[in-house]
Amino acid sequence: MSIKILSESEIKQQKNHSYEAPAILFANPKNLYQRRAKRLRELAEGHPLADYLLFAASVVETQLNTLEKNPLPKQELENLTGVEPLNAENLKRNPIWREYLNEILYEMKPKANEQVAATIEALEKASTTELEEMATHLLSQSFNLVSSDKAVFIWAALSLYWLQLAQQIPHHSRLENAENLQHCPVCASLPVSSMVHIGTSQGLRYLHCSLCESEWNLVRAQCTNCNGHDKLEMWSLNEELALIRAETCGSCESYLKIMFQEKNPNVEAVADDLASIFLDVEMEEKGFARSGLNPFLFPPQEI
Repeated sequence: MSIKILSESEIKQQKNHSYEAPAILFANPKNLYQRRAKRLRELAEGHPLADYLLFAASVVETQLNTLEKNPLPKQELENLTGVEPLNAENLKRNPIWREYLNEILYEMKPKANEQVAATIEALEKASTTELEEMATHLLSQSFNLVSSDKAVFIWAALSLYWLQLAQQIPHHSRLENAENLQHCPVCASLPVSSMVHIGTSQGLRYLHCSLCESEWNLVRAQCTNCNGHDKLEMWSLNEELALIRAETCGSCESYLKIMFQEKNPNVEAVADDLASIFLDVEMEEKGFARSGLNPFLFPPQEI
């Protein structure tokens, strides 16, 4: 179990007058893409990897444009409740995701350098079977079977599709127990990073999904990978600011970044995770393995 999406009958049974922080927060697609692209462009200024951050911003902007031009038609998802109702590995996907891919590639092509243009051309020439096979590998977390340059574009299209699916399922949820929270309770994908919120969710930590962009609550001082409470440490490259830290677990030897909106309300789960890549390098040198996935940082393909 973990966090459960509730049916209409369960929602009625649960009604009470006391406020409870939602177990799952669902994204506003347009706002999410606008904020992410803006943040990526801000972070690119003076950054050693500015070109790649600007490339990522362009991909996000094409996701937004594609969303506005070709929104996902209404699906019959009202009865999709329970745990992981949009499980990425098991759900039969609509071929519209390939339309999204084509639109993203078409819009990115004029902006592409020689290397990116070659990747776009290869994807344009790929057969439907090849594209679906790559999508299946990625959604089953067999990232080593797809080249990282192609994975970025395929994941961008798949994520746009899953984000819209998540808008169409019931949005009431309940924490059943603290098990299996290392994966998204909506689509079972890996988190990008975690965020400590301000506002109505002041002080609460939410993990951000790398695929459907939902966020789910997990108490602080608990490993985001193995649920352990011992051997947790926080690391940062700039202790004075500490906007972004890596939370490491000595029990499972993993880490995931945690960000603090109180330090900067504009911090963004994907953008700031990508821009803080040197913290990833530091953690790997210390022997910790990343437990999450950034949609612009896929592991290299095995040859």
